[in-house]
Amino acid sequence: MNEKLNNLFDLKDKVIVITGAAGLLGEKYAEAIASFGGHPILLDVAKDKVELLASNLNKKYAIKASGFKVDITNEAQIITNKELLLNKYGKIDALINNAANNPQVENSLERNFSRLENFSLKSWKNDIEVSLTGSFLCSKHYGLIISNNPNGGSIINISSDLGIIAPDQRLYRKDSLKENEQPVKPVSYSVTKTGIIGLTRYLATYWADKNVRCNAMCPGGVENGQPNDFLNKISTRIPMGRMAQVDEYQSTLIWMLSCLLYTSPSPRDSWASRMPSSAWK
Repeated sequence: MNEKLNNLFDLKDKVIVITGAAGLLGEKYAEAIASFGGHPILLDVAKDKVELLASNLNKKYAIKASGFKVDITNEAQIITNKELLLNKYGKIDALINNAANNPQVENSLERNFSRLENFSLKSWKNDIEVSLTGSFLCSKHYGLIISNNPNGGSIINISSDLGIIAPDQRLYRKDSLKENEQPVKPVSYSVTKTGIIGLTRYLATYWADKNVRCNAMCPGGVENGQPNDFLNKISTRIPMGRMAQVDEYQSTLIWMLSCLLYTSPSPRDSWASRMPSSAWK
């Protein structure tokens, strides 16, 4: 029992794909995985950044991280990368759908792009493509490989607190601006992060009989050089009185990945053993 507990979070030799790995949280997820013995596969359009990150992790943790330039909105690139990973590692154990556009709150005295009435169809489509379509495509291809593992694996989708609650637009108000010029959090972020939760529900049962678990993380806001005025406003609306630090979600991620070491009978087999055969007709 003690040995099992000691090894509960060990990710030794697990191959874990991370999208958006060059981003603020993506880097922290990669380091957490490496520190527990896993091999993070870093995907991003920022080729130099993920290659450097992989090199640094390999030196620090003596693992086999790799960085690749992959546009996750391009299905052909995902397929090519999938085949490359299978040739190099022989398997994929987990996927972290982390990549997303985070449309920023911007304001202009002439035209505020973030407001719903001004938000362009081009911006809408681009945000949907990266955040939601990209997660679908990665789940479709990397997830299938995970489902073929003898012991399954894990898919973790990174949503947001704004996938559950509405944005508090009062946080972005500027006293000097008219009502129709006030900056707001763009609509696409809430919509895509809500969609990620829907995708998670679907995937959680789709490969359940293959022992593939799918969960969503819904992080709150992370402090990252925001103006003091904003930090002061948002802190009054958070029970702990502050935003999260960039490394505070690492332990949650490792906990969600820990199922990679747990082998269980398929849910259908487990239920079937307790239910009459007529229940399956």
